[in-house]
Amino acid sequence: MKGAIEKAHVLIEALPYIRKFAGSTVVVKYGGSAMIDEEIRLSVIQDIVMMKRIGFNPVVVHGGGNSISELLVKLGKKSVFIDGLRVTDKETAEVAEMVLSGSIGKSLVQSLQAQGIQAVSISGKDGDTLIARKKLLGGKDLGFVGEITRVNTHLLHSLMNNDFIPVVAPIGTDSKGNTYNINADYAASAIAGALQAQKLVFLTDVEGILKDKDDPSSIMRRLTLKEAESFILDGTISGGMIPKAQCCMDGIHQGVESVHILDGRIPHSLLLEIFTNDGIGTMMTR
Repeated sequence: MKGAIEKAHVLIEALPYIRKFAGSTVVVKYGGSAMIDEEIRLSVIQDIVMMKRIGFNPVVVHGGGNSISELLVKLGKKSVFIDGLRVTDKETAEVAEMVLSGSIGKSLVQSLQAQGIQAVSISGKDGDTLIARKKLLGGKDLGFVGEITRVNTHLLHSLMNNDFIPVVAPIGTDSKGNTYNINADYAASAIAGALQAQKLVFLTDVEGILKDKDDPSSIMRRLTLKEAESFILDGTISGGMIPKAQCCMDGIHQGVESVHILDGRIPHSLLLEIFTNDGIGTMMTR
């Protein structure tokens, strides 16, 4: 009986959030361990399906760097990274497109549809959804690594309006037909901004934004854009926490109402963050 009462309390706690965000667009950047561990992967899929069932409009943007690296090793190619971005020659771009748009995207669609929800895997090239240009990093040419110049939401809206969950691979193209591998975090931010999403959620392998990267208890549950900028300047947010904070800041700058960083290794982290009073990660707002 006690367990049943506790479940009822959870449902009651969730009701205001369901009412508030019904009909909202939520972009989920799916990556890290949550893509590898089968048990955690299932919980993420179930969370996304639950969001869809209760009236949210989820859009999934996925990475897949580990799978790309594994296939490149099998092909005898070594992966080279500069500041976290993969140096991408033409062959590597083709491998990235094959892995992201093919095996990973289709696998996610299959998992969603196994839970009774219709989904479609698309590349950013489909419908000219992600228009990109070559990204230069401090003047360095990384090859076919792209940065998004424009998001065409027509195909995304068509899928959402017909009750499909779009599953987007971060592959873009330019007016000359070049294919670009795009960082999935940046792609998720750009897509969320273009869709005027209420929420953008990054599933990561950390608890959230920490004051002390070695102390999980130092997590900052709520941050404004101004506070985040100040904490970076004064060194409160430092090291590996800076890119994570900047991902959130980028989402806010793109026009998203709130951006969340969650530990995707925790089962049902999406539901715990969105539908409970305390949440479990870091939420940034303007």
